[in-house]
Amino acid sequence: MDVRFLGGAREVGRSAILVDDSLLLDYGLKNGTPPQYPLDSVDPDAVVVSHGHLDHAGLVPALLAGSRRPPVHWTPPTRDLARLLAKDTLKIQRAEQGRGATERGGRYDCPFTRTEVARLGEVSETHGYREPFEAAGYEVTFFDAGHIPGSAHVLVDDGESRLLYTADFNTEDQRLLAGTTARPDADAVVCEATYADVTRPDRETVERRFAQSVQQTVHEGGTVVVPAFAVGRTQEAMLVCDAHGVDCYVDGMGVAVTESFKRTPEFLRDPDAFRRACGHARFVDAGTRDGQRRRIADKRTAIVTTAGMLGGGPAMTYVPAIAGNPQHKIAFTGYQVEGTPGRELLETGSAEIDGRHLRVAAQVESHDFSAHADRDGLREFLDAYRGSEVFVNHGDRCADFAEELRADGFDASAPALGDELSI
Repeated sequence: MDVRFLGGAREVGRSAILVDDSLLLDYGLKNGTPPQYPLDSVDPDAVVVSHGHLDHAGLVPALLAGSRRPPVHWTPPTRDLARLLAKDTLKIQRAEQGRGATERGGRYDCPFTRTEVARLGEVSETHGYREPFEAAGYEVTFFDAGHIPGSAHVLVDDGESRLLYTADFNTEDQRLLAGTTARPDADAVVCEATYADVTRPDRETVERRFAQSVQQTVHEGGTVVVPAFAVGRTQEAMLVCDAHGVDCYVDGMGVAVTESFKRTPEFLRDPDAFRRACGHARFVDAGTRDGQRRRIADKRTAIVTTAGMLGGGPAMTYVPAIAGNPQHKIAFTGYQVEGTPGRELLETGSAEIDGRHLRVAAQVESHDFSAHADRDGLREFLDAYRGSEVFVNHGDRCADFAEELRADGFDASAPALGDELSI
């Protein structure tokens, strides 16, 4: 079995792995202006998508251009999320083209159109966990990865070798999902390493600190804006708020994602708790005007809203609305990538928000609700694969983590972009 790394090698973003020039595992993009895409042009016989985040599924419609119609295999939540994200990508692209050249980099061409997005329905094949299926002549099986609803480890078996592609995974329970317990036998493992250098407090501690912080601010008359990624993080924040008796509004693309998750409750840890949280949260309609959002910001409440790194979305209204008052708070729920407004705000107390420089007097803090395994979780997972080849990918320190694993007796390496390896 030959494995070629077209993206996600020694980097986070644009994940794409090609097996024997036939089976494509994920096809994502790396955010930026312009975005970065996987290497080379590919024409696979079949595609398997691990989960519905842009860096893993964001380019799948581009594989359906012209006469190409490879079947696309995924879980039902991943299918729904991929469609939703593709439509949002087109919407953002139309807005960028309407603005023309800007100081943020100007126009770029989206690699797919509404036609290709519509074709996803023609080629989609959905599968549950632990239900083997055939793709491009391989036996493929999904295992629950505990990352976001529908996320999967992908096991590829050609009859002689078994490759486990972990994709993104989490070993710790969240309110939205239980951590992964799957450890299928494999000769080789392609393992993510996003947080290979981070050891987090346990989730219960992170959640308690977040809830106490929000409750204190609201009790003292402030509003808390909670920037959150639409997929997974918005829903987790909503569940945490509900569990701790915190009233919250939910705004942005996370509203549509939440509706999507309602259709596949079997992929959630506790569907009843999810329904209760949805019943208690107040969802903001997509057509709501900025003036109405500013009035919501005056309500002494929590507002869970996109974008998670302040790169767009309703946060562009809520953050300026509370920025001038130290009684209010901005509570990030995840890592802020270097160069984003969220990172700038954390480090300097000011940021460029929606095209203008904004000094923020409101309190700013960060809580790590990441849905990736941390260093301890990665090591615990890999303990089951001491006799297997381990290829470290999807991280900024892949080579360092591979070296650490080798020192501990693993057969580990960190492939570079474009590398092709045999197992």
